[in-house]
Amino acid sequence: MADPPRIDSVDPGVAIPLLGQRAVRRIAAALLYRDFRVLWLGSCASSIGTWMQSLAENWLVFSLTGSALFLGLAAFVQQLPMLLFPPIGGVVADRHDRRRTLLGSQYVQLTSAFTLAALVYFGVVKIWHILALSFLTGCAQAFGGPASQALIPSLVSPKDLTNAIALNAIQFNVARVVGPLLAGVTLVAFKGWGMPEPAALSACFGLNGLSFLVVIVALRSLRVKHSPVTPVRRVSEDLHLGLSYVRGERALFALVILGAATSFFGFPLLTLLPLLAKNVFGEGVERYSELMAFSGAGAVAGALIIAWLGTFKHMGVTTLFVQLAFGGLVVALAASRSLWLTHALLFLTGAGLVFMLSAGMSLVQMIAPDEMRGRVMSIYMLAFRGGMPLGSLASGYVASLTSAPTVLSVNGGLVSLVGLYFLLNSRSVRRL
Repeated sequence: MADPPRIDSVDPGVAIPLLGQRAVRRIAAALLYRDFRVLWLGSCASSIGTWMQSLAENWLVFSLTGSALFLGLAAFVQQLPMLLFPPIGGVVADRHDRRRTLLGSQYVQLTSAFTLAALVYFGVVKIWHILALSFLTGCAQAFGGPASQALIPSLVSPKDLTNAIALNAIQFNVARVVGPLLAGVTLVAFKGWGMPEPAALSACFGLNGLSFLVVIVALRSLRVKHSPVTPVRRVSEDLHLGLSYVRGERALFALVILGAATSFFGFPLLTLLPLLAKNVFGEGVERYSELMAFSGAGAVAGALIIAWLGTFKHMGVTTLFVQLAFGGLVVALAASRSLWLTHALLFLTGAGLVFMLSAGMSLVQMIAPDEMRGRVMSIYMLAFRGGMPLGSLASGYVASLTSAPTVLSVNGGLVSLVGLYFLLNSRSVRRL
């Protein structure tokens, strides 16, 4: 077979398209696998619905209570199951069919979304309804999350694992752009048609419920088969083995701590965006959806970068430097009173956050053995996702006493300090 033409030996008019094709193939490598492609497309539709609901639900909570504390509490309640159940979810992911576990998770979330849509449409929704349904959704995610992460290596080859994780981040963060914009358009359109705001919010929740049907169909069409380990020990013994393995792997343990710190101090930025929209810029849900969209666009850019890079040398130290920069950008965002500068900083912080998430998750996946992958990923998710509700609750409470910019300034400084500590003291991470 003849060798492919070298880029420098062809006409310049042809070289640019060839480079473009190679770049696209490199970014989309994992999409060449049929099962991953099917699940990716289904997850993309579901993520768009989830972000529509996230924006509408935050605005609903703020409209009902007018309280930063309740915004933080709502985020805390939904993420609370990530503090309680992921280790058990990891054992379930290793012992049972991961596809079936994921299906069960989707059915529960579908039911929760339609229930909230009905409560809002008929005008009987109370804040406790939102908190209870958020908790139920969080429980489903606590069991579905470890199964989903443990399933990915079964869908692609090891060399494309980092690319697959980055592509999942891309679809999730494309949804962060599209979902809030669709929610904003829905709210504005219903208002223009003379419909009350609850009807528009209800439509957002109903569309999210429909989106789960897409991912359910995708999961049912997968050809991959997971052969779970036959249980020979009690659940508590399997949990202990997973925890002992993570503690014994110094790099894994450091990545877990980093994930927890990043989520605790970094993700409250998204929780507090309604306050920036209203209290800093004096505007409503349209501005909030715009701010969310810029953050989501940056996240897509960050995911595209790491998808193109794939598994690269010095991933660990690069991630630590990104964390340092991310903290500084959050501090700058807190001080900004310019809308265009806020847009730019939200774009950059979104890129940094998803870069850290994708790189950290890739490193954990590469270290974890398959027979313990569910448990290892559940522990990482416990740290990463568990830091989100605690951080949101703490930041929401402090913001109710001071202000959102003050909280963001402190959080940004602490994120940078954590990154600096591991950069100076964790050789195991620097070597990854």
